[in-house]
Amino acid sequence: MSENGPGQDFHGAEDPRLASLDKRLERARRDEAIRTGAVRDDGEAGYQLGNRVLAALIGSLVGSALIGWLIDRWFGTTPWALIVMLFLGIGVAFRQIIRLTTRRPDEPGA
Repeated sequence: MSENGPGQDFHGAEDPRLASLDKRLERARRDEAIRTGAVRDDGEAGYQLGNRVLAALIGSLVGSALIGWLIDRWFGTTPWALIVMLFLGIGVAFRQIIRLTTRRPDEPGA
């Protein structure tokens, strides 16, 4: 009780409604910061990295296979150009994946 008058002293008690409101406000602030790009979501960064790795792998293999197939068709070297280009495509894909995954987060373009 307060010494100056009747009533309740709320300094020591925690209102569950205020605690719930604080949690919702913090969650809303965090979601807004992620939405505006002020803060990066770690889950989204991993998802983006996975998509870039998958695109590098598929793009290198498909592109090199297509080029090898075209060389085979033009010069009649079936299947040697396709095999050589596939191995080169695998090497390029692994190089790109290593480069993507070893980049530091504070570097530009990461």
